[in-house]
Amino acid sequence: METDIRHETVDCGGVKLHCAVAGEMRGDAGRPLMLFLHGFPEFWAAWRGPMQHFAARGWLCVAPDLRGYNLSDKPEGVDAYKAKHLMADVLALGAHYSKTKFVLVAHDWGGAVAWGVAIGHPRRLQKLVMINSPHPYLFWRELSNSPAQQKASEYMNVFRLPKAERVLSDNGYARLLAAFAHLSPQWRAELVQAWSQPGALTGGLNYYRASPLYPPTADDPGPRKLEFKPENFVVRVPTLVLWGERDTALLTGLLDGLGECVPDLRLVRVPDASHWIVHEKPELVCREIEAFVTRKSL
Repeated sequence: METDIRHETVDCGGVKLHCAVAGEMRGDAGRPLMLFLHGFPEFWAAWRGPMQHFAARGWLCVAPDLRGYNLSDKPEGVDAYKAKHLMADVLALGAHYSKTKFVLVAHDWGGAVAWGVAIGHPRRLQKLVMINSPHPYLFWRELSNSPAQQKASEYMNVFRLPKAERVLSDNGYARLLAAFAHLSPQWRAELVQAWSQPGALTGGLNYYRASPLYPPTADDPGPRKLEFKPENFVVRVPTLVLWGERDTALLTGLLDGLGECVPDLRLVRVPDASHWIVHEKPELVCREIEAFVTRKSL
């Protein structure tokens, strides 16, 4: 039996975010909150299955459209998509739906935001679940030094260009749809509808444009002009990292040294899954998250 999903709008301090919600709030304490953050170029519905799974097990599950996406507000200008604003949105949602610590589950760009929340505000989180989203220090290291990761991430520089919207929307969003060729026609149609919301494609691309992490070029040193120190990026939250090893954009070198940045780490590598492991291995993803969030921290 599927759990009903309802839709709400939350003001996160001037930016209104559309949220999909599953599970009822009960009493003053409410249900424990599990907050899901999608990546590019998806939207809240990437989490439909996990939301229903965990709502049926007593969780209050909330999946927003991140700012710039689908039905959420799309503030103008690249600066509105800097990390501090994205993190503030997540913290505001957490405060809105829970009076206590919450579990944060994130993928891709949602993961980039979630890493920042965990590093900067560990006391707000009960546990962290990251799915094919690189830790910021390790991403900086690999973009700076690994030719393989630099090549795998070349698309990021295309996404930063002024012509990116035109390139990605040509021929009915053919380039974006190519990444989802293995998924159902219904899901692909939902994605096109989300991308077609006025300003949504620009909103998603502005995450790339606002980020200081992108591959170096002959004319731009990119991450090499930054100095990241690992001690400034330690995650002091119990963390599960799920990683589909067939990810062609985020290579497994990004996992080397992860335990030094995340002392309380459970790493699950899935050799036969790609970047889209949430769609490819839904039972595995839910099973691993459930085992992790129900175990007591040391």
